[in-house]
Amino acid sequence: MKEYQKTFLNLALDAKALEFGTFTLKSGRTSPYFFNAAKMLTGNLSELANCYLEAIKETEIDFDCIYGPAYKGIFLGSVVSMLLSQNGQNYPLSFNRKEIKDHGEGGNIIGANPSGDVMIIDDVLSAGTAARESIELINNIGANPKLFIVGLNRQEKGSGEVSASDELQNDFGIIVKSIVDLNILISFSESNPDYEEFLEELKSYRENWGA
Repeated sequence: MKEYQKTFLNLALDAKALEFGTFTLKSGRTSPYFFNAAKMLTGNLSELANCYLEAIKETEIDFDCIYGPAYKGIFLGSVVSMLLSQNGQNYPLSFNRKEIKDHGEGGNIIGANPSGDVMIIDDVLSAGTAARESIELINNIGANPKLFIVGLNRQEKGSGEVSASDELQNDFGIIVKSIVDLNILISFSESNPDYEEFLEELKSYRENWGA
């Protein structure tokens, strides 16, 4: 496990953005853990942004602009964009509204429409439904969704037997990269006595829903 991955998990645990227990996901699946990046807004945003930046660097992929889906992607895209600009790398940033605005500037995109090669930033990838919505929105605008960066990839099956991330890559040609995934979370729990009690449930979940 890399240092930035440990940092991300510790930030998430300290902020209670990552919790263990019994949770019902949007997909209807019952999960032994839950991740809500919004709780990290009370923590060290520069450290959080740096974790994303380290994952982005590892892809070695060029992009032209950043898109953050509502709602978590809005603040994640903003802090990452700010960190990049401090390093002299300036990228247009945009995000969407949940509902189309019919007055003022109108539409459902805030900021300039994504163009060229787009990097999408979000908090978590589960079944891939929300990711597909973002990819299709960007395609419909005429831009190219090239890279999808998430904090946590739950490594779950999508609509079939392969993982949601593999489905996205196969269906759209987009590269999916995460800071951490379920395998890393299990490894982290194995080496941390505070979370060993959840280990068997995590492994069982991976057995049932992992791909």
